[in-house]
Amino acid sequence: MIAEIWASFRALPVRVQIWVALILVPVNIASLAFVGQGWGVVIAAAANGAMLLNLPIMLVERGLSRAMAWPHLAIWAPMLGLLLWLWAGGNWPPGAFGGYLAILLVVDGISLVLDLRDAVQWLKGARAIAGREQDR
Repeated sequence: MIAEIWASFRALPVRVQIWVALILVPVNIASLAFVGQGWGVVIAAAANGAMLLNLPIMLVERGLSRAMAWPHLAIWAPMLGLLLWLWAGGNWPPGAFGGYLAILLVVDGISLVLDLRDAVQWLKGARAIAGREQDR
């Protein structure tokens, strides 16, 4: 099963593999370094929770599909709303945590745009698993 999931990941375009492995996942995992900050636990739970909810999808499908957009949309959208609220309200944290949150806002914001596209495609019937189809 793990080999199938890995093969599915490797079947994604290289730019997607780089985005996920070198940017998206590390930026969200980095939230764990800030759990002691104000809102840090909430941010870490949301940042990592959306990724963790993709594990059952990958296990059931034995690969990656556009269905993986749904946990991101459900959890990261409110998280980004919180970040925007903090910023707009003048409550943006200073220092390293504030810098990290700015990076998280940009990275997960980009991801949500891509996830929205994938979710729409999924609703239109594009439900194939990466590496086992032609529509990706």
